[in-house]
Amino acid sequence: MVKIILKKGREESLRRFHPWVFSGAIAQVVGEPAEGDVVSVHGSDGKFLAAGHYQIGSIAVRVLSFDSAVINEDYWKSMLLKAFAVRKAVGLADNAQTNCFRLVHGEGDGLPGLIIDWYDGVCVMQAHSVGMFRAKKQIADALVSIFGDSLKAVYDKSSGTAPFKAGLDLVDGYLYKKADFCDDEQVVTENGNKFIVNWTEGQKTGFFLDQRENRALVGRYASGRNVLNLFCYTGGFSIYALDAGASHVDSVDSSAKAMALVDKNVALGGFEPSRHTSYCTDALDFLRDIPADKYDLMIVDPPAFAKHRGALKNALRAYQRLNAAAISKVAPGGLVFTFSCSQVVDKEAFALAVFSAAAQCGRSVRILDRLNQPADHSVNIYHPEGEYLKGLLLYVE
Repeated sequence: MVKIILKKGREESLRRFHPWVFSGAIAQVVGEPAEGDVVSVHGSDGKFLAAGHYQIGSIAVRVLSFDSAVINEDYWKSMLLKAFAVRKAVGLADNAQTNCFRLVHGEGDGLPGLIIDWYDGVCVMQAHSVGMFRAKKQIADALVSIFGDSLKAVYDKSSGTAPFKAGLDLVDGYLYKKADFCDDEQVVTENGNKFIVNWTEGQKTGFFLDQRENRALVGRYASGRNVLNLFCYTGGFSIYALDAGASHVDSVDSSAKAMALVDKNVALGGFEPSRHTSYCTDALDFLRDIPADKYDLMIVDPPAFAKHRGALKNALRAYQRLNAAAISKVAPGGLVFTFSCSQVVDKEAFALAVFSAAAQCGRSVRILDRLNQPADHSVNIYHPEGEYLKGLLLYVE
């Protein structure tokens, strides 16, 4: 096995169990690792510190284990069982009201570079590193071993997440499926609400599971309100609002495919068609054109405006502009649920952007709640970078 020797004094982050080794911390590479190989990491004194996937870039190693350099079938099964135990502990496994959740959340579950979402027996996998992509068959075999007959299929959807420069055969497809399984989409249940999930054509793995608790919170406040759901994707917040008794819900997204699924989900829920309207258009343009005071509950949940630090400044300006438009238009006594899923935008920076938006509008605004990602998108305490979803619930006078 290839050995990575660290510079003197650069071992501390691993001793504090941070799961990344940066290229600048490396003194010597003993051997010639290929990208995705499992390598062992040692301190300047030669002592073993960790084992992980080697990769080309500023993050040179993503740590898989601090205990052993042996990464085999037993390792994958053990790690997946640990991840599933967390989902059991928070009440997501064997839950009649919710049969979709994140089974593996990268560093949060000690498996950096791996995402697995569970959709009522279908596991949709995304590899974000070469090492995880190369291990996908072992991971699928471990899932079959753990879940047995309750596992319907394992679908690899890594073509949009694995490093494209690595020369990998990035073709999405099934790694496993039962003989009687033939669907590329199915209906799942979340807190009793029904949704159609299409993992082959949808964004990410097919559904944004990280907003589950925030959707439920919208449901708590939506009764009797006129609701605007911006960047609605397949209408998750809209369905919760309708189910909670909103007077009317308008859903807005620029994707025609997404809007088609919104309409299907509204029909699936059996809601009166007159209570919902879909708009396939730019969300900010829609917001600017609406009359003031029409809506007394708004959801502002845009895609990530910054995917790297170089885009941070422009992203914060975009968040301020978008939130100023929402705050200026919401009715007096109205609520605004506003979010950022950009990892490089921290909670303080996002709150400052929203503060600036409120000050720009000159309205009195209270923060009623601070929102984040749910338990199945857990954050490794040694890897605070994993906290990416943040939101605010605002009351606007």
